[in-house]
Amino acid sequence: MFKLEPMNFNFSTVKGITEDQLMQHYKLYSGYVKKLNELWNFPVDARKYGEGNSTYSNMRSLKLGETYALDGITLHQLYFENICNSFKKPYGEILNLITRDFKSFENFKEYLTNVGLSMRGWAILVIDPIDNKLHIIGSDAHDVGALWNCYPLLVMDVYEHAYFIDFQTDRKKYIQIFIENINWKIVNERLEKYYLIKSTLNNLRCFGNNSICPIWYI
Repeated sequence: MFKLEPMNFNFSTVKGITEDQLMQHYKLYSGYVKKLNELWNFPVDARKYGEGNSTYSNMRSLKLGETYALDGITLHQLYFENICNSFKKPYGEILNLITRDFKSFENFKEYLTNVGLSMRGWAILVIDPIDNKLHIIGSDAHDVGALWNCYPLLVMDVYEHAYFIDFQTDRKKYIQIFIENINWKIVNERLEKYYLIKSTLNNLRCFGNNSICPIWYI
């Protein structure tokens, strides 16, 4: 039987967001873990679900719930990780890329803030293998607005549940506090993993002069 356990995070290192706010948020994340455990232990006998239908069917409900729970887990884990144990000042390769792709760190912060104010769910800094550049993706829900094959580097939750206890309707203040808590060490480590994956796959493509990975892959 499949059983996923919620990850633990050191919320005592987050400044400007109360433990109450963070723990209430964590409960929602734990709920997604609980639901995914239920969903991934459902039987795979197709006949148990009846005929599929894109307006309504048992299978459609199952699949929509599955992606919502799974993306909710993934995004929240990345979010909590990149605000704990903060390295407040950007540095290294991620700062170089931010300066290259957003002109300056100040412009990057303003752009991220504006995306966060414009979306209902998430603002996500990604690097995309199509152009190998940084992009800030806006998403209204866990499973709405995601781009396949992008690699997430920094995740900001802008759902009301992420800030309302502490900041009420002042989302802009919450975003400011979020930026002040970014763990740039974690962001740089994610970028290093992206480069490692890309380099490994490029080497595999050239192995024995045979293309064994699709060209659109990372």
